[in-house]
Amino acid sequence: MFYLNIKKIISLEKNQVKLWGFIVLCALSSLQCISFENTYSSIPPGIWRGILKLDKPHSSVATGEEEIDKAFNYKELPFNFEVIYDTKDEFHIVIHNDSERIKVDDVSFGRNKKTGRDTLMIHFPVYDTYIKALYEENILEGAWYVNYKEDYSIPFIAFHGTDHRFPLKPDKPTQDIAGRWKCDFDFDKPEDAYPALGVFETDGNKVSGTFQTETGDYRYLDGSMYGDKFNLSCFDGSHAFLFEGKVFEDGKTLGTFYSGKHYKSNWQAVKDDSYTLEDPYNLTQAVKDEPFNFSFKDTKGKQVSLSDPEFKGKNKLVQIIGTWCPNCRDESKFLTEYLAANKPTDLEVIAIAFERYREEEKAFAVIDRYKEKMRIPYPVLYGGYYNKKETSEKFPQLNEIISYPTLLFIDKNNRIQKIHTGFNGPATAEYAGFKKEFETIINSL
Repeated sequence: MFYLNIKKIISLEKNQVKLWGFIVLCALSSLQCISFENTYSSIPPGIWRGILKLDKPHSSVATGEEEIDKAFNYKELPFNFEVIYDTKDEFHIVIHNDSERIKVDDVSFGRNKKTGRDTLMIHFPVYDTYIKALYEENILEGAWYVNYKEDYSIPFIAFHGTDHRFPLKPDKPTQDIAGRWKCDFDFDKPEDAYPALGVFETDGNKVSGTFQTETGDYRYLDGSMYGDKFNLSCFDGSHAFLFEGKVFEDGKTLGTFYSGKHYKSNWQAVKDDSYTLEDPYNLTQAVKDEPFNFSFKDTKGKQVSLSDPEFKGKNKLVQIIGTWCPNCRDESKFLTEYLAANKPTDLEVIAIAFERYREEEKAFAVIDRYKEKMRIPYPVLYGGYYNKKETSEKFPQLNEIISYPTLLFIDKNNRIQKIHTGFNGPATAEYAGFKKEFETIINSL
C-alpha cells in the first residue's frame, strides 16, 4: 500500500514538472513576438559612477602619513553624474557633488570614424577641458583632457547604474569629524604652508563639507568615512580634488590632498569650533591714496579704461578673475544674478581676466566662451597671463594680488573703498553673510 502511494506521488510530481515546462516554453515563445523599443539612442540614462585614475606619488612624510598610504591603496578620484534625455536623441549630463548639480549640455555621441566605435564627448567650454570616452556595454572609457596644459590628460572610466561614490565597506565610523577644523596644508613644507578651515557634516558613513582658504573654498566635497579613515572628492570640469584623511585617538587628523595628477599636499588638523580665517577685506590693500585706473583690451582689441565716459559718475565693481577658476565663476554668477534682480543704474561692473594662455587669440576665445556660457552682461577684459606676480605688477596701486578672484569696490570718484580677496561660495556657510555684507557696502558707496 505504501509502495503504491509513493508511485502515485512521483507520478504527480512528474506531471507538475511537465506542466511548468510547458508554461515556460509558451512564455518564451510569446516573448519572441514582443519587440522592446529602447527609449534612448546612445548611452543609457540614469546615474553613473565616474573615476579619474590619478598618479599617486610616494609620501614624503614619515610619521602618520605612512599609515594613511597603507590604508588607501587605490589611486582613484570618483564622482557621480547623471544622463538625462531631453528627447529620444538628445541628452545632457548633470555632475553630482554632494548637493551641487552642474548641468553640462555640450555633449555629443556618435561613431568614431578612426576607431569604428561609439564615442561620447563631454565639453566644459567655460573651463576649456573635455572628456572623450568610448562606450561599450554600459561602460565608458577614455580620458579627461585639459587644453591649456601641454600633453595633460587623466584616464577616465565610468559604470552605468552605480550610485555610490567611494567603494562601499561594512565598517561604521569610529571617529566623529563633524564640525569645524583648524587645518594646516603643506605643514611639512614651511615655505609653502597655508591655513585652512575644514567644515564637515556626517550622516552615517556619508561625509560632506569643504575646506576654506584665504583665497576661496574647495567646492562641494562628497565622500565617505569607514572606521577612522575618510575620503572626499570633487570634480566640476575644472578641478579634480581628492582628499584622504585619518583621525587618530588624540583627535588629531592627518591627510593628503591631491589636485589633478601632479599636485600633492599633506595636511593636518585639530577640531576647533571657534577657528576663523583672516578677514577677506584685510588681505589686499590700496597703497596709494589716489583715484584708481587701468587700461586693458576687450576681446575686440579696444582699450578700456576706468576713466572712460561710460563709467563717469558711477560706482564701480572691478573683478580680477580667471575664466578657469571655479571660485571666480561663483562670484561672476552672484554678480550677474545681483544685477538682474536689482537693475542698478549707478553701478558698473568690469571684469579683468588673467588667463592660462599667453597668446591673445586663445585668451580672447576662452573669455568670449566664458561670457556666452555664463551670460555675463558686463565687459570682461584681458589682463594678461595668470601668474600672480605678473598680475600684481599690473596694479601698482595695490600691495599684491594673492587670489583669483579679487573684488574692488570703487566709488564715483574712482577711489577704492573696499577690497574683497577670494570667494567662499555657496558650498560654505560664509556665502550668506557675504551677500548681506555686499549689499551693505554697495548701499554705502
